[in-house]
Amino acid sequence: MAKTPQPEPAPGLVVVDKPAGWTSHDVVGRMRRLAHTRKVGHAGTLDPMATGVLVIGIGRATRLLTYIVGHDKEYTATIRLGQTTVTDDAEGEVTATADASAVSDDQVADAVLALTGQIQQVPSSVSAIKVDGVRSYKRARDGEDVQLAARPVTVSAFEVLDTRRADALVDIDVRVAVSSGTYVRALARDLGAALGVGGHLTALRRTRVGGLTLDDAVTLEALAELVDAGDEVPRVPLGTAASAVLPVLDLDERDAVALGYGQAIDPDGAATLEGDGPFAALAPDGDLVAVVERGRGGLRPAVVFRPSSPAA
Repeated sequence: MAKTPQPEPAPGLVVVDKPAGWTSHDVVGRMRRLAHTRKVGHAGTLDPMATGVLVIGIGRATRLLTYIVGHDKEYTATIRLGQTTVTDDAEGEVTATADASAVSDDQVADAVLALTGQIQQVPSSVSAIKVDGVRSYKRARDGEDVQLAARPVTVSAFEVLDTRRADALVDIDVRVAVSSGTYVRALARDLGAALGVGGHLTALRRTRVGGLTLDDAVTLEALAELVDAGDEVPRVPLGTAASAVLPVLDLDERDAVALGYGQAIDPDGAATLEGDGPFAALAPDGDLVAVVERGRGGLRPAVVFRPSSPAA
């Protein structure tokens, strides 16, 4: 007997304040139950130890996630100087210790400055980067000596917020703003190495992805309470979500209909947009019609979110 097709879920983003101890996949599984659909995905993995902004897409909004993953991100973190771990964070075994008590605030400031701007960073060996088709973290956990190549990343802000000293260890609270693909745990590792005492990450909280911040976030507990009370999971509408991460092109109704049919358009506002895209093309009512890029004949839809009906 054929299964009854499930209705298309209302599309939108949910900015979750991920709790510690949960994997990003755990959060997706929970959201599937709360939103009563399997069409759920996330934009950018957070380690189980980390908390904060995890962007979840529901329904057609999952097609917007690829444009969110590549955005810059901001974190608060705590770096412990004086200990090195196998994972570059507190979840791994300590492999070396050193007395960091003599490290001065000025030395820390100089080392932080050297790790700010456009730098070459070697990702942590327990990252999800694939080596010959196998995740680096799996190779490392299987005992392999994984050597990853350095790659360019941008650390646009690396600010020391507080310093606490306890015997031979020094804990530093920091705020960092980084390009996509930057590993904060690798910054902790490299800061400790530059100071000659080793270092690792003991706390990490993501506070922003693109224009989506903790102010937009809600806890899983609060979402569960809403659903238990008979409400739906609240979503950030596609138009609002796309506007937070992409340059916006406001359409008239004619161009909105044309894009919905998958046609290229050449609106007056296209001349004010810098670069080749992607851009969020919004209908007069603020809804997201498509993500567009420059191509032959004007702006062409890369992904259509609001197809035009035959009667349009």
